[in-house]
Amino acid sequence: MKEVVSRSDVPGPSLPFSAGIRANGFVFTAGQVGTDPRTGQVAGPDVASQTRQAIANVKAILEAGGSSLERLVKTTVFLADMRTFEDMNAVYRELIPEPRPGRSTIEARLARPELLVEIEAVATTD
Repeated sequence: MKEVVSRSDVPGPSLPFSAGIRANGFVFTAGQVGTDPRTGQVAGPDVASQTRQAIANVKAILEAGGSSLERLVKTTVFLADMRTFEDMNAVYRELIPEPRPGRSTIEARLARPELLVEIEAVATTD
């Protein structure tokens, strides 16, 4: 059985996907970018500020699904430019609690040119 996870404080995505899905003891998030979901504004022009916002978005979806950053088991980070890896990693290290989940980091072109980072996450609910 799967159930859509949504946040009561922001509208759902306008595209054909769910922000999160809860299934079989896990919460799976869609990729979260560094935009404020209330305004749609990009958090800043740099990867550090966008990473901070993307992680805040992941956290909110996990919590709406009955999970948390402490229960992360896997993340995938997409960077528009791998040269920003260290800046992203510094924020990730600060905000993602230990023991940290497995992680893949991939360079990829994102949906809009001003977006520098996108993060997907999987966490347990128990």
